[in-house]
Amino acid sequence: MAERITDKLVRELALPAKGNAIIYDNKVAGFGIRVTAAGVKSFVLTYRNTEGRERRLTIGRYGEWTVELARKHAGDLKRKISLGDDPLADRIKIRTAPTVNDLTDRYIEDHLPRKRPSSQASDRGMIARIIRPRLGTRKVAAVSHADMDKLHRDMGVATPYQANRCLALLSKMFNLAIRWEWRVDNPCRGVERYQEEKRKRYLSTEEIARLTKALDDHPDQQPANVVRLCLLTGCRLGEALGAKWVDLDIGGGTWTKPGATTKQKTEHHVPLSAAAVMLLKSILAAAPKDADGAPESAFVFPGHMPAGHLLNIKRPWPAIREAAGIEGVRLHDLRHTYASILASAGASLPMIGALLGHTQPNTTARYVHLFDDPLRKMTDEVGHVVTGTKPAEVVPIRKDGAA
Repeated sequence: MAERITDKLVRELALPAKGNAIIYDNKVAGFGIRVTAAGVKSFVLTYRNTEGRERRLTIGRYGEWTVELARKHAGDLKRKISLGDDPLADRIKIRTAPTVNDLTDRYIEDHLPRKRPSSQASDRGMIARIIRPRLGTRKVAAVSHADMDKLHRDMGVATPYQANRCLALLSKMFNLAIRWEWRVDNPCRGVERYQEEKRKRYLSTEEIARLTKALDDHPDQQPANVVRLCLLTGCRLGEALGAKWVDLDIGGGTWTKPGATTKQKTEHHVPLSAAAVMLLKSILAAAPKDADGAPESAFVFPGHMPAGHLLNIKRPWPAIREAAGIEGVRLHDLRHTYASILASAGASLPMIGALLGHTQPNTTARYVHLFDDPLRKMTDEVGHVVTGTKPAEVVPIRKDGAA
């Protein structure tokens, strides 16, 4: 039987022998106080949704909610229910909504396999070290722009470049969340990235000579050959490590990189220099052969596991750098060095881009400064013609100092 729920009534409620009992209010239909055999007293609202199903929503515990506040909230909920809302269903939906952990799980399963091995390793590392610990239990729909901005700023104090990489990863994940209808916007949009200065480290002729000697002296020639291939072709480290004999036409001097192994996801066909061909021939000659005389491994640089390739050269490379006196040089700087040699030889930006496998002209444009010296020589020639002057003639001097 319904009666007006008051503080006195709630305090004096008798405990049921087992289970629970509900006393309903006579002012707001469906509003009641539930008491359990353990003495827990909670305000509830019983209602029917638009489908006619009876639902019971727990408003909160007595003590945390006053009678009047709970009654008012019940009245507000009933008005929403009359308009077609189902507050219990909404609460269940929020409770079971996907978390950032769920988002990362699906990203790893559905999207990560499409990326290059090196990118997969980088993403997994950021997910494990940063994203799961900081955001994992948060609901995907509840993550805000302010959350992303704070995470980016916190990381940027010590590692601004890494902060940008992590923000880019999160932005991709939230774009996928929009596609999967887990939220309607991307909270990373509008977060200002840290300014990044592109590295412009190129090996000099002297440094290349020292590196060549260090490679010759290194006790393990497999990683040494990886470095040689990167320097001779301008390929990325991952492309070198994953190179297959089937993609190399040593006789014709070409390397066709499958789209699955390139950053641009497109097939890249490049000519090989005579030095690169000689290197590959020497590797092939030393490779273990099967009964038919073919290499046992499909990869130019086989790994320790059967049917796999060498995964990295993290340990040998620092020793090689130290021996060559080029500490701080990254393997990717060999790619820049390759581009600088091409520019010095008179190759145009489109030619350099084609050899490096760039699909966007602005990617190659970072090398435009390499043309300063060749262009200066050309402008000097124009100056000589216009002014009628000639370049200063160099007169050889004998060792005794006489001309």
